[in-house]
Amino acid sequence: MTYLITGGSGFIGSHLAEQLLKIGHSVINIDNFDDFYSYQIKIKNTLDSIDKNLSFEFSDKESDIQKLISISKSDNYTLYFQDIRDKDGLEKIFKNHTIDLVIHLAALAGVRPSIEKPLAYEEVNIRGTMNLWELCKKFNIKKFVCASSSSVYGNNEKVPFTETDNVDNPISPYAATKKCGEILGHVYHELYSIDMIHLRFFTVYGPRQRPDLAIHKFTKLITENKEIPFYGDGNTARDYTYIDDIIDGITKSIHYLEHNTKVYEIINLGESEVINLSEMLSTIEKVLGKTAIKKMLPMQPGDVQKTNASIDKARTLIGYHPATDFQNGIKKFVEWFLRK
Repeated sequence: MTYLITGGSGFIGSHLAEQLLKIGHSVINIDNFDDFYSYQIKIKNTLDSIDKNLSFEFSDKESDIQKLISISKSDNYTLYFQDIRDKDGLEKIFKNHTIDLVIHLAALAGVRPSIEKPLAYEEVNIRGTMNLWELCKKFNIKKFVCASSSSVYGNNEKVPFTETDNVDNPISPYAATKKCGEILGHVYHELYSIDMIHLRFFTVYGPRQRPDLAIHKFTKLITENKEIPFYGDGNTARDYTYIDDIIDGITKSIHYLEHNTKVYEIINLGESEVINLSEMLSTIEKVLGKTAIKKMLPMQPGDVQKTNASIDKARTLIGYHPATDFQNGIKKFVEWFLRK
C-alpha cells in the first residue's frame, strides 16, 4: 500500500512513517519544515524514521532540505518540501503517485500561538485541509485519516470526555480550527463518499516530542539548571498519551478504513490516565534525579483545566489498547533525551 502522510517529518508523523515502512508499505511524506521550531529537528526525525544513521552537516535551510530529499529517496519513500496551502503544488504530487490512503497530520499546532496568529491557523488548518480533500475528490482517493485534538473539548465539565459530548464551545483558535476540520470532513464524506476517521489526540509525548511542549521543555530546563515556567497552581491535568500508543491507534484506524466502507468516525486516542501538572513535574524530577527551579506564573488564556479521554469507542471499534503508563513513558522519554 502507498500512504501519503502530511507532516511526516514531525513528531507523530516521523514515528508513523517509520512504522509503515517497517511493515513493508510505501510512504510519501509532505512537510513544509515550518519555522514553528527548528527545521534541523525535523531533518533528524526524518533520518531516524527511514533508519539512516548519518552524520548530517547543516548549512542553510533550503540546501539542507534539498540534501535530505536526495538522501531519503528510495523505492518506498519520497519526501516533498511542500506547503499544504499551495494547492497547485500539492496537485503535482498527487499526479505523480497512486495513493491508497491519506494520513493528514500537518497543522499549525499550539493553543497559545493560535491566539496570537489566528488567521495563519485558519489558512493552514482549514484551507490546507480542504485542499487535500479537494484533491482526494479529484483523484478518487476514498480513505482519509485526519488528526484532530482533545482541545476541541474546551473546558468540558463532564469527564471522561466522550466523542458524543457537545464541543461547540472551543476556547482557542487552534481548537476551533480542529473542530471545523471535523465538520468539513463530514461534508466531504457525505458528498464524495470519502471514508474518514478523525482522531482526537490527547497530549502526545515521547521521543522526538516537539521542544515547545511541556515535558520536553521541562526536561531540558531542569538538566540545564534553569527556571521552568509553571503556570497556575499545579492542578491543571492532562491525559498524557505515549507516542507508541498513538501510532498503534493510527495504524489500527488505517486497517479499519481499509476493511470497511461508508465510514465517518471521530475517535479519542488517549491513555485514560489523568496526571496533574505537579505530578508530571515530580515524575520528571524523580527520573532525572534533579529538582526543578520553578517560576510561578498565572494560568494562560486558552489553556483548559483538564483533559480526560474515554477510550471505550477506540477499544471497541479499532481494538485500541494503550500499553504505556505515564511513569514508564517518562523514563523512556528521558532516556531518549539524554542520549540524543
